[in-house]
Amino acid sequence: MGFQILNSKNFLDYAIQHYENPECKDMDEFSEDVNRIKYLKRLFSRYDQEGDLKSRLILNHLIIFNNVFGMVPACRILFFRVEEKYYPILKTSLVFLDKLPTYIPEVDLDSIPLDHKILLELEKIYEQN
Repeated sequence: MGFQILNSKNFLDYAIQHYENPECKDMDEFSEDVNRIKYLKRLFSRYDQEGDLKSRLILNHLIIFNNVFGMVPACRILFFRVEEKYYPILKTSLVFLDKLPTYIPEVDLDSIPLDHKILLELEKIYEQN
């Protein structure tokens, strides 16, 4: 089944097709991994509204999400499900992790600006380790 552009009708099929978690025992674990999007959206909203950046938690969720879906499918799913106003937060985090493909059909990645405040914060974390 081809997935030119993700939509509400084919999203779940696409996610299931690209889900690769050898530890997964049932649909509950799959749902738990997909629900990371909800947690990310909450973290993005908190940063947007309060300026409170939980950078390590965001990175942890993104790393796990990429591990179970793969880079391109993870990005397609994330950009499909995350509101456009949070795209700069998402893109900046993915660029920092080197997990942003050059192209996904859902959005024009070049038109999304990086959030330099977040990038500086993430670089501080990197320097501490």
